[in-house]
Amino acid sequence: MINITINDIKLQVPYGTTILDAAKMANIHIPTLCHLNLHDINMVNRTASCRVCLVEVEGRRNLAPACATECFEGMVVKTNTERAIRARRTMVELLLSDHPTDCLVCEKNGNCDLQRLAAELGIRKIRYEGEKSTYTKDSSSGALYRNPDKCIMCRRCETMCNEVQTCGIYSAVDRGFETVVAPAFNLPMIDTQCTFCGQCVSVCPTAALTEVSYVDKVWEALFDSEKYVIAQTAPAIRVALGEEFGLNPGDNVTGKMVAALRRLGFKKVFDTNFAADVTIVEEAKEFIDRLNGKGRLPILTSCCPSWVKFIEHQFPELLDIPSTCKSPHMMFGAIAKTYFAEKFNIDPEKIVVVSIMPCIAKKYEIQRKEFKHGNLQDVDYVITTREFARMIREAGLDFTKLPDEDFDNPLGESTGAAVIFGATGGVIEAALRTAYEWITGESLGNVEFNEVRGLKGFKEATVKIKDMDIKIGVANGLGNARKLLEDIRDGKRFYHAIEIMACPGGCINGGGQPYHHGNLDIVKARLEALYKLDKSKPLRKSHENPAVIQMYKEYIGEIGGEKAHKLLHTHYTKREKI
Repeated sequence: MINITINDIKLQVPYGTTILDAAKMANIHIPTLCHLNLHDINMVNRTASCRVCLVEVEGRRNLAPACATECFEGMVVKTNTERAIRARRTMVELLLSDHPTDCLVCEKNGNCDLQRLAAELGIRKIRYEGEKSTYTKDSSSGALYRNPDKCIMCRRCETMCNEVQTCGIYSAVDRGFETVVAPAFNLPMIDTQCTFCGQCVSVCPTAALTEVSYVDKVWEALFDSEKYVIAQTAPAIRVALGEEFGLNPGDNVTGKMVAALRRLGFKKVFDTNFAADVTIVEEAKEFIDRLNGKGRLPILTSCCPSWVKFIEHQFPELLDIPSTCKSPHMMFGAIAKTYFAEKFNIDPEKIVVVSIMPCIAKKYEIQRKEFKHGNLQDVDYVITTREFARMIREAGLDFTKLPDEDFDNPLGESTGAAVIFGATGGVIEAALRTAYEWITGESLGNVEFNEVRGLKGFKEATVKIKDMDIKIGVANGLGNARKLLEDIRDGKRFYHAIEIMACPGGCINGGGQPYHHGNLDIVKARLEALYKLDKSKPLRKSHENPAVIQMYKEYIGEIGGEKAHKLLHTHYTKREKI
């Protein structure tokens, strides 16, 4: 421990503590912009590029960035001197001098850290005028939108992409006034190995990185009397959407969410959880087949399109081990345009499937050619939780006062196993519940597999099924996935089944969720809410879903059979490393 003084407050802090962290211990606020410390996922951005957190240190001539300056014995710091305050204001004014001033129509209006900081520092005019940076905008992926004009060089996206997700897409390009964070050679994003996980969007303080929006397209479909527009909602949406309307993180707003979609004009409101139950029965069957020698182990879950694209680029030699199951929302789209259309005598050409997702990568996923049949694609549009909230506001709905309503049937019934798909470890836990009963022929009493729960980046468990010790691995965050896949490839580890989710924490922390601004307690609240929902369900095993059982009986036939494979399964593509 070392002794320091901040604003005349004496403190003892551990060796290695930064001035910023020491100030927090003393309840002293120092403004920050580029700094971001996400302990739970091992991300620390201390580039000190914005110089907004400058403070005076006794004995030093120059001001010091609090986020990147470590304390030393006897250090005396002043955070609120005239010199420090003037310097902060100057730094923000300089940033604003090279920043678009279109706040009223900006995607992040009200959610922008730069906007908030300018208000906090009382900046009402920009004294510095001169040349403004102008770069090419990029929406080539159909998922992630880059507007480098709004980049403030905080490097948060670079830290997230390179250190946490290990995708290596972003770096500083050019020098001086022309410097910008971009892919190598300024390639369009669609031509890179980006997985479109959207974690860069989650940490971007401005609107330099956002999602490609399809809200206008969805409105257009809803207003078209010839279209039969249906919605499906992912499990993670219901425990995060309320945050957009002032409710607490983790509040379950399922009923209000359904009511809002009906009032927006959707003909039917269904639950992706139904398709999650379908995913489990197909995946459990595939797992059991592989245990019996029909295929390679381990089986890897394939619900996350980001992680699928990651393995296609980074580990093409392992492409025969992911499950061939489509992701739940893609399964739903295929089911809606076949089984549902036939059952209710609706022309599939007129059906428009809109997925409400916590994920930006789903926007990319629906464009993959594997999910198109003739001129029909399984899912037509994906909008994120944030975009859905925007539509609710556009329609003038008072979300918090909407009544609770139920999903439509038959694609609205689901089990507790489906709802935990939104959390890391949830997919493999749901699969274990079904696989255990199918292998043993016995009823599983305790359906909770606590070893695979929680936000830890890597978890493993051994589950006894009959005379077999089934080894399970769970990774969330693509950096953790990389280590796991390298060990499997090199023969250092063996598992029977593995779940991977690209986003740290899983879909609850997806790139399309309400911004948490670095507060991971919000993500934890969403996680706990999903497990609470699971516990409240009368049925907690996917294979017990009566609507799923009925669909197989009426339309699909055998689980894992010929029709199931045609409708519900896919294949993968080797992609170049760039």
